[in-house]
Amino acid sequence: MKRLDLSRACIGSWCQIGHPANAEILAKAGFDWIAADCEHGEFEDGDLGNFCRAVRQVECVPLVRVKENATLPIRRALDLGAAGVIVPLINSAEEAARAVSAAHYPPEGVRGFAWQRGNDWGANFDAYAKDFKPLVVVMIESKAAVENIDSIMAVQGVDACFIGPYDMSGSYGIVGQTRHPLIKDACATVAAACKKHGKAAGQHIVTPTADDVKSAIGQGFTFLALGMDSFFLSSGARAALAMVK
Repeated sequence: MKRLDLSRACIGSWCQIGHPANAEILAKAGFDWIAADCEHGEFEDGDLGNFCRAVRQVECVPLVRVKENATLPIRRALDLGAAGVIVPLINSAEEAARAVSAAHYPPEGVRGFAWQRGNDWGANFDAYAKDFKPLVVVMIESKAAVENIDSIMAVQGVDACFIGPYDMSGSYGIVGQTRHPLIKDACATVAAACKKHGKAAGQHIVTPTADDVKSAIGQGFTFLALGMDSFFLSSGARAALAMVK
């Protein structure tokens, strides 16, 4: 199973609308990875197998943002074929360690063994159980998480972090002001901790511009999500209508 090479820049996007066609379109556009959003999107468990199949058609890597930091949602996403999980609302090293444990088989973790899509319904059970290394990305979405970022990124098994800009702005009392100096300072703190611990720093640029992308890369963010299916659909439609009007 293909795993992201986080030693280089990895550019991805999100799917909120739970249909595999959206994932297929984004994957074929050339992104390195696509994430299914089970926290805020319309995905149910039954959608994730089709999502992973659609993304893998073009050697793109399927990830899943699970709905919560709990064993069963994380296990379920990986069993259905995800190469890794993005875990929301991580505020401490203890919470990060719990996410890592849920994603890994014993003795490193508590993930249950089974025949499932990830191991080709048992055809590659032994190899998958031995060699599969899930990508574990923790979401940094609060002032508390920023204050604890050094200990969070020191947790073994955490591969990367991902800033949730809107939740973070709310935590700082500046809802929606994702370009506010407080948020920029928080992002710089996160990037520095990632560099210190050799982990990839991630950021979701919800409404991407060339300046935003350049700024993020300049700060050391190499794991970037650009937009999402709902944004591309809406912005493309509005741009087309603007030409007519």
